[in-house]
Amino acid sequence: MKIKISILAVIMISIMSCNSEKKLISAVTSNVITEKYWKLKTLEGKDVTMAENQTREIFFTLKIKDNKVKGFAGCNNFGGDFTLDKDKSIHFANIISTLIACPNVDVNESQFFKVFELVDNYTINDDILTLNIGKRAPLAIFEAVYMD
Repeated sequence: MKIKISILAVIMISIMSCNSEKKLISAVTSNVITEKYWKLKTLEGKDVTMAENQTREIFFTLKIKDNKVKGFAGCNNFGGDFTLDKDKSIHFANIISTLIACPNVDVNESQFFKVFELVDNYTINDDILTLNIGKRAPLAIFEAVYMD
């Protein structure tokens, strides 16, 4: 009987340690900025919703392999370079975009691109990314979107 209880105890401890390890891995990956699809939620304090005639949502991704940013600004695709530092500072450079005219889409892309010019630091909390300048109010807030 003691052997059965010991075996059951070992199994329970193993199961609990696996669950806590998964939670730890999830917590670590949820606070990573690269290799994620970041959907724009708020721009300069205002909620962002997708217009009916907009082809897709505003987003960006950071590819760590070559330090490239790419995304969609509401009408045009864009790309460029980025650098990250350990102190959660971030800088973008060489941002370029396609030049498609979208007269029927109510999106202020220049306001969105201004974020990439001004941002100097970021915070991540539970898959919510905030791009900031100094200690002021956030320039933009994004949410990580996971696709199956």
